[in-house]
Amino acid sequence: MSNLFHHLEIQSPNVQYNNDSIISQYVYEAPPKVTIKGESIVVEPHQVKYTFKTERKVPKVGCLLVGLGGNNGSTVVGSIIANKLGLKWHKRSKTYEANYFGSLSQSSTIRIGATEDGRDIFVPFSKVIPCAHPNDILISGWDINSASLGDAMRRADVFDYDLQEQLYPHLQKFVPMPSIYDPDFIAANQEARANNVLKGSKQQCLEKVRQDIREFKEKNSLDKVLIIWTANTERFADIAPGVNDTADNLLKSIEVGHPEISPSTIFAVASILEGSTFINGSPQNTFVPGCVQLAEQKGVHIAGDDFKSGQTKMKSVLVDFLVNAGIKPVAITSYNHLGNNDGKNLSAPKQFRSKEISKSNVVDDMVESNALLYSHNEHPDHTVVIKYVPSVGDSKRAMDEYVSEIFMGGYNTIVMHNTCEDSLLAAPLIIDLMVIGELFERISYKLEGDKEFQRFHPILSSLSYMLKAPLVPDGTPIVNSLFRQRACLENIFRACVGLAPENHMLLEHKALKLAEQILAQK
Repeated sequence: MSNLFHHLEIQSPNVQYNNDSIISQYVYEAPPKVTIKGESIVVEPHQVKYTFKTERKVPKVGCLLVGLGGNNGSTVVGSIIANKLGLKWHKRSKTYEANYFGSLSQSSTIRIGATEDGRDIFVPFSKVIPCAHPNDILISGWDINSASLGDAMRRADVFDYDLQEQLYPHLQKFVPMPSIYDPDFIAANQEARANNVLKGSKQQCLEKVRQDIREFKEKNSLDKVLIIWTANTERFADIAPGVNDTADNLLKSIEVGHPEISPSTIFAVASILEGSTFINGSPQNTFVPGCVQLAEQKGVHIAGDDFKSGQTKMKSVLVDFLVNAGIKPVAITSYNHLGNNDGKNLSAPKQFRSKEISKSNVVDDMVESNALLYSHNEHPDHTVVIKYVPSVGDSKRAMDEYVSEIFMGGYNTIVMHNTCEDSLLAAPLIIDLMVIGELFERISYKLEGDKEFQRFHPILSSLSYMLKAPLVPDGTPIVNSLFRQRACLENIFRACVGLAPENHMLLEHKALKLAEQILAQK
């Protein structure tokens, strides 16, 4: 009998299912209040009572990708079409069929409990609460290059040839809308691709992007639209008083065409003004302070930065393991070479610096968690190198060396070679960001004593599992540990149906069996 089930209903006085929503009463074990007194700490646990409301009706969803014609964009659209049509293709002696492997929402499960005989029961992530299916999401977007997605797919050369031939006629129907091109923010080597660009001032570009969002929504009768940046990495924008430090200053700076306003920030502002969730999949500082403030004022969700697919995901797992095992990483050296257009753009120093920052900060919270290993301000040496090697194409090579101090002055060195088929790892993350990003628009909560429900904070830090450099609200700790990030998502899903967090204690087995042994001895 299978231990995977596709329908879940909770029978509990704390959960109500009605035609419109799921209402759950949930007791949250909040982080204990900690008071430091000299060399002692005093811990005071406390609970907070929440009521969660999740809209059950899945809306008609669309997603606009900035960088639609890039490797990621053509891979996302091609994979959704392949899954929709149930395509199969041959690779040497094996037949493959379309799937969503690598997607948390589509190919991962949650342990929901156990039967009386101790058999674990799992349900797909997307079946705990109603989620949009990627096959049903309509996709379009912008690109600075005019190639159709069929030609873009062939240029990217991510899919196997047999699959490309099947997808080509379907992808030829997709042609990117003109995008914003500012050669000051991306590498000069991208100029030859820029033949599909918006004309006019930054204000005019902002208005045109807003119009594109509205027309896409109206033409396809969509209930909501999300926007995801999967275009080139930009250089960091300077943060300057009076320019991009407040929402009003940012809007004025766009109006006058200030040179430090990046294309990605213009897209983010357009998305926020249209009430659409915006997610930044590249490492630049798209969300300048004024942009964050604007999202907060409008109550629109934003999330970022930089898709976390291969090497960085492994780093967040391995360093978490080492530090929690009481082993002290003292040097982390990461070398990458890749041959896709992302690698070409990153060969420029300013764009590389944006990526270096997002890849370097991924171990910070894990290091800070263990003062037994690291003294104040101590940190591992962390070096990141990226080189452009055209011959490897989309198959990125990542080589990492982790040097750690172990017991009694000894050293341990772990060397890892990771071949990441870059877009085949990034595309499922983009799909998850669409699916889960939309879901968070349907979840609201209220605390005990509140009269009205409210949505989660506009900065969706809960999406950090998919992002290298998590954007978080002021005062919120940054979590890079992959295990904690996944647990956050899983436990929010569980809370929405009134289930307690998974704790892995299994006391029902340990304590009960111990009692049985004691009785048997008597």
